[in-house]
Amino acid sequence: MHVQVPSSATNFGFKNLCETFMVEVYKAENRPLNVPLIAPFTIASSRLEKVENVGIRIELKNGCVGWGEAPILPFVTAEDQPTAMAKAKEACEMLKGCSFITLGAVLGQILVSSSGYRHGSTVGRKLLERDATAPGTRRIKVRAGVEMALIDAAAKSIGVPLWRLFGGASNTITTDITIPIVSPAEAAALASKYRGQGFGTLKLKVGKNLKADIEVLQAIRAAHPDCSFILDANEGYRPEEAIEVLEKLHGTELTPVLFEQPVHRDDWEGLGRVSRFAKSKYGVSVAADESSRNLADVKKIVQGELADVVNIKLAKVGVLGALEIIDLARASGLDLMIGGMVETRLAMGFAGHLAAGLGCFKFIDLDTPLLLSEDPVLEGYEGLGAVYKFANAAGHGSYLHWENVACFDEKGQSLWFKHPRWPPACHSQFAPSPSLSCIVTVKIGTWLSHLQCGVVPRFPVSSSDSIVPDFGPEQSLTLLAYDV
Repeated sequence: MHVQVPSSATNFGFKNLCETFMVEVYKAENRPLNVPLIAPFTIASSRLEKVENVGIRIELKNGCVGWGEAPILPFVTAEDQPTAMAKAKEACEMLKGCSFITLGAVLGQILVSSSGYRHGSTVGRKLLERDATAPGTRRIKVRAGVEMALIDAAAKSIGVPLWRLFGGASNTITTDITIPIVSPAEAAALASKYRGQGFGTLKLKVGKNLKADIEVLQAIRAAHPDCSFILDANEGYRPEEAIEVLEKLHGTELTPVLFEQPVHRDDWEGLGRVSRFAKSKYGVSVAADESSRNLADVKKIVQGELADVVNIKLAKVGVLGALEIIDLARASGLDLMIGGMVETRLAMGFAGHLAAGLGCFKFIDLDTPLLLSEDPVLEGYEGLGAVYKFANAAGHGSYLHWENVACFDEKGQSLWFKHPRWPPACHSQFAPSPSLSCIVTVKIGTWLSHLQCGVVPRFPVSSSDSIVPDFGPEQSLTLLAYDV
């Protein structure tokens, strides 16, 4: 099956790449990608303690390697990490059989594979229009990660950065930054911090308690008087509550520039009601996020004039699905927002390249890497406060230290290990070897210099050494040092 690339890419390089680039996959694999958050992330519908995504690596026979990320949020994606790992493995196994076929044809196979149908079945675009609870679209998140890696590898093969491949409108974007549901004092502290870092637009998670939401907004305004507000209720309000929020905020001069997903995803009448009120009364746009799960949802929004903006997330619809929805939205006069789940700079970087290259997004919400306490991604875009700058490196320009992504216990769960004698940032990971001992890997190769300079004087290390430090009679760990 060959997929037709949406016309948003017709005048750009991506359509041509899909039609002419011949894919020969040498290796495709996936591993857990777990990263701690700076603080728990609370929204109206859930609370997230840590990121447990899936990293994907695809190596072509020409030696080029592409990287992708599938975000996993069980309360949103309907799949947990073990399920996503299994589905990603299936996709990787399928890719290993791809030899000298066009990129478009491979993306078509991924589309069919992610739907749960047999290869060669007649599904095509109809898969993108199925309800989001159907088995096919529940695996879109894994499909998006595989698409990212494959497109990245193809772009590297021709030496073109993704932002140019998607149109070259710009090599920079400016993102907002999110404040989760916290106390007024905590929100004010975050707003002050983000003001100092140059963020002009703050996205506030609301929807759990109307009175508390207003108090938080007032505290933020006091700390950051010049900021613009985006409210994101994550389905948390009833229509009348959403309207009441707008009325009270307007009375205190706290009118937002955007009100995202004010009501339940399936409350179409309520969404349209709030949208019409917000726009006609206060000039506030309403965005559909959870209500825009696929192409069919966006068609419904267009036909019923139910929202002013649709939020594009690659994890919801995949790369090709995103381009198709972008086409529809632009033709219909809808404004566009681009966002993500809770992802590292790998997935956010890909989405950022897409946004910069197309240049058609009015609202950009690609801030989640800033909420992580560690950055497992090497190179990639340059973050200057709210501004992301994309270089001319081929593809999306970032990668993972693959050996350090693998870290499992005997049940397949990811683990972190820190030894008190190591430098604070030298967080190591470990996994069982065939003999059931543990392999500890230094996360960043530059920390080898700290080990060699005597921070751990009893254990001299070079890039080729394998040693067994004495951690006690009941624990024997093998330390492997890697150069980056």
